Amino acid sequence: MPQSITVTTTAKPLRAAILRQLPHLNHAEHSWWLLGTKGCHLCEVAEQLLNDLQKVFVIDYIKVDIADLDEDLMMQFATQIPVVLTTTARLDFPFSVLDLQKLI
Repeated sequence: MPQSITVTTTAKPLRAAILRQLPHLNHAEHSWWLLGTKGCHLCEVAEQLLNDLQKVFVIDYIKVDIADLDEDLMMQFATQIPVVLTTTARLDFPFSVLDLQKLI
């Protein structure tokens, strides 16, 4: 079943909340973020899908480990990772390369 893309005004505040906790991401403010954690098999699948997309489109993404976030923010994603977060949209797994392409 295709995943619906959530294009919402909450993507920007969510990214801002993550930036407040992980200021080293300021250099990647306009990149896509792949939210996940170490040892997450689905996160590895999502990363491979992003790599497949990069073979056709120029996109930049950064992996963000939710374990580096405070507990409240981490728990927002704990049962939903992997999550792709762009500046305007949030895409929860499961998704395909075609779903990712819709974010461009």
